Amino acid sequence: MKKYLVFWFSQSVSQLGSTMTTFALTLWTYEKTHSAMSVSMMSFCYFVTYVLAGLFAGAYVDRHNKKTIMLFSDSVSAIGTVAVLALTSVGAFRVRHIYAVNALIGLMGAFQQPASAIVVSRLVPKEKIEKIGGMNSISDNLVSVLSPVLTSLLYSFAGLKLVLIFDLLTFLFAFTVLLFFIHVPEQREDSDRTFFSDMVSGFRFLKKEKGLMKFMLVQVVVIFLTMLTYENVLSPMIIARSGSNTALGIVSTAISVGGIVGGVIVTLKKRPKNLIKMIYMSACFSFLCGDCLMGAGRNVLVWCIAGLASSVPDSIIIAGQSILLYRLVPEKILGRVFAFRNTVQYSVIPVGLLLGGFLADSVFEPLMQTDCPVADFFSVLVGMGEGSGMAIMFLFTGVTGFLVGVLAYRDRDIQKLNNSNNSNNKQTCSEEGSEK
Repeated sequence: MKKYLVFWFSQSVSQLGSTMTTFALTLWTYEKTHSAMSVSMMSFCYFVTYVLAGLFAGAYVDRHNKKTIMLFSDSVSAIGTVAVLALTSVGAFRVRHIYAVNALIGLMGAFQQPASAIVVSRLVPKEKIEKIGGMNSISDNLVSVLSPVLTSLLYSFAGLKLVLIFDLLTFLFAFTVLLFFIHVPEQREDSDRTFFSDMVSGFRFLKKEKGLMKFMLVQVVVIFLTMLTYENVLSPMIIARSGSNTALGIVSTAISVGGIVGGVIVTLKKRPKNLIKMIYMSACFSFLCGDCLMGAGRNVLVWCIAGLASSVPDSIIIAGQSILLYRLVPEKILGRVFAFRNTVQYSVIPVGLLLGGFLADSVFEPLMQTDCPVADFFSVLVGMGEGSGMAIMFLFTGVTGFLVGVLAYRDRDIQKLNNSNNSNNKQTCSEEGSEK
């Protein structure tokens, strides 16, 4: 576990640098173009290459040295940052270069993330795997709090170059730690299976394990609903309804603090007996009390309470997911299963982002400017004025997410995941995976 703590800390530092660069490039792009579409294209280029590469990345990761894959993918991403720094230094940097670099980072991320998941499984004892979700939530939310502040300071002081240099320094720190101080045991296997067979074996495994497949698909729906609101219209809604950027900063901080609190709870709490109940009851609470309250709220205090109600359970949900996947998926196909999950989940992100913006601008906001009975009904719940249409979207995702959580919790195949015997399940699944 000590090795993992070192690994986790170094990767978190590197994540801080990467997030700061992303934030700085967003500021730079908007300054140059004043176009929201240009900013959206940055994310689009990342997700497109990630999804396409994810189709075969898992099979490759399972066949090769995980530590080497992480070192290589991180190095290539760093080369992209060096290229941006060089172009900036000579005054030749353009927005199209950001798209190319983001596409490269997405390509490397498709290999880096499943490799990292396997590294975690080999560094952390099985009985402590539930702590990982809480620790990741703590680091992710700390990064969310610190990165805008640090980026703004460095960017205002010396522009984009200083942020890029800081990112490269964090990369060198994480790279050095992984290369010299983290030993990752390798479990090589001789196999006559073709690469294509390995590619589809992760899907075949999930197709046979109906409960696990349904569990992952439910998470895809949850992510899609989150993309519609929190990752899309939260900022414009709060700014529109409060008329203040400060209000948005306070609410965003409350959401991050909630994630940290949830991470601490998960890290300190013992593993519950009923994981499925913990996951879906947390999801139901998050959607019903978080999203619905966020939509109905009309001041900063209520929005902060809603943010806490949404983000604290999220850490619990993430921890529960980690436990189930590490417990039920045999390690020899862990990379393929994680890659398949990531590919499916990431594929809905750009769809959710684009659809959320369209619904806000072209459907719900115009609706609340009319005198129709539907607008009158919703005005009782969310009020009137600019931003009220986006508030309705939070009510929609809150109710929909709650119903999805209830239905998933009552699903028999998903419930069976609770009753799986760890050792017997892994042994059986390993045999099935080796037959593919």
